[in-house]
Amino acid sequence: MSHNDLPRTIQSKLSSSLTAYHDLVQQILDVLTELGWQKSDLFGVHMALEESISNAIRHGNNEDPTKHVLVECQLGPDRFWAKICDEGDGYDPEHVPDCCASENLEVPGGRGLALIRAYMTSVEHSQCGSCLTMEKRIAP
Repeated sequence: MSHNDLPRTIQSKLSSSLTAYHDLVQQILDVLTELGWQKSDLFGVHMALEESISNAIRHGNNEDPTKHVLVECQLGPDRFWAKICDEGDGYDPEHVPDCCASENLEVPGGRGLALIRAYMTSVEHSQCGSCLTMEKRIAP
């Protein structure tokens, strides 16, 4: 295992602004690129990060500038892991409508969570619903 293959950790405390996280997402994608991740896998990580952080800002913190979103990532050549926590009241992911159900096709909402689940290997929610943990594993 070379030095570049060792997992890297990135932590950030973001303001609740929809422009606050773009540099962080790019930093994470740059590290994964250095680690040899393919474009198709980077696309999935990018989508999941954008959705999870923007959901935390918009829905969790209601874009309240006094609240923050904490992002912690562990990056390796075959594993991406992230935990995104907001300061909101949380939610129950079981109560998010299925965006693929025929009655919800034109209803806004729920698509971000569906995208995260589609692109990640695993997705977990804290008991109170204010933290989302996701992981993507790729074949070494």
